[in-house]
Amino acid sequence: MLKGKKIALYVTGGIAVYKVVDLMRSLIKAGAEVQVAMTESATQFVSPLTFQVLSKRNVYRNIFAEDDPAKVNHIHFADWPDLAIVAPLSANTLAKLANGIADNFVSSALLATTCPIFTIPAMNEHMYENPATQTNIETLRGRELYVMNPDEGFLAEGYSGKGRFPTQERILDELRLFIREKGRALPLKGKSVIVTAGGTKERIDPVRFISNDSSGKMGHAVAEAAWEKGAEVTLITASPLAVSGNITVIRVESADEMHEAVSSRFDSSDALIMAAAVSDYSPETTHTRKMKKRDKLTLTLKKNPDILKEMGKRKQTRQCLVGFAAETDKIEEYAKKKLEEKNADLIVANDVGKKDRGFNVDKNEVIFFSHHEEPQTINLKAKKDIAEDIVDWISNFIN
Repeated sequence: MLKGKKIALYVTGGIAVYKVVDLMRSLIKAGAEVQVAMTESATQFVSPLTFQVLSKRNVYRNIFAEDDPAKVNHIHFADWPDLAIVAPLSANTLAKLANGIADNFVSSALLATTCPIFTIPAMNEHMYENPATQTNIETLRGRELYVMNPDEGFLAEGYSGKGRFPTQERILDELRLFIREKGRALPLKGKSVIVTAGGTKERIDPVRFISNDSSGKMGHAVAEAAWEKGAEVTLITASPLAVSGNITVIRVESADEMHEAVSSRFDSSDALIMAAAVSDYSPETTHTRKMKKRDKLTLTLKKNPDILKEMGKRKQTRQCLVGFAAETDKIEEYAKKKLEEKNADLIVANDVGKKDRGFNVDKNEVIFFSHHEEPQTINLKAKKDIAEDIVDWISNFIN
């Protein structure tokens, strides 16, 4: 969602400036191009050189430093981005922005900005709660600028209160939501999508279990990609990986737990993507206490529910059902068989016998198998990119 985005980052005066350095790095790591402008007050907390070195771009701060006669810097800066972020937004700059005051580079460029503006206020609690500040916030929101609510916590003044710079996780969640709402291409808007992820654990006793090598990275990436395309996403995961706050997450461990979670939600969904590596078998008996070591151990296994097959039988015409096939040989034969037997619309198959792809790595190479198209090979690339390909296929199918 942030990949390829041009972001103007406006940094204003406040102790939270040091946190913005890390925020900028996260934006860049996500693929955004970031250009920074600072108020003179902001430079008292963190040197412009820090932002310059990390962004690899000049930092703008002097409205009269017109070094290129072919352009007016603050207007060029305002015209350049797809998105403007003000972090931290001080009470002073907040008041200027609300009242159209343009007396430095930051306030002048913001006044000329026509792209969406996302702001992150951070200040003393009493300054934040002041009626003048609250009026200014409502003014900005009335103009469709996004104004985050600050966190509550320990402030620079030595006491707790509201006004703390939000956590980076919350900032990125709300920023993605803001970008999605401003976006026009949302082919899955209004659609309900369920994604499963991770390798289930089938308990032998409290400390031992049967499982597999699935990390959950593929399923989590698919959930994010579906959400970015406008879907309301429920991620049912057996993986400990972090999940965006914009996605409904249900943590499960066993195949039975995953089966129950999927089954109770499937009928009201528009799509189910079974990216989880569900264990085929589980112990017939689970011991409540740790089993002591012995020379030989015999486990009697029972077959777990075939979630994909069951949902295939229940599938309605409007629904899209996607399964995964992790194979080490005869990939095409097994994938086509699975496509028919499970009544799936798409099977995403991959070779897990190669070390540079598949389980527990960030890249994969897959083949799409569907009923009315020739097999489509997706060459080795990041799982996030493959997730986007999968979601695009689903969007085309549904629409």
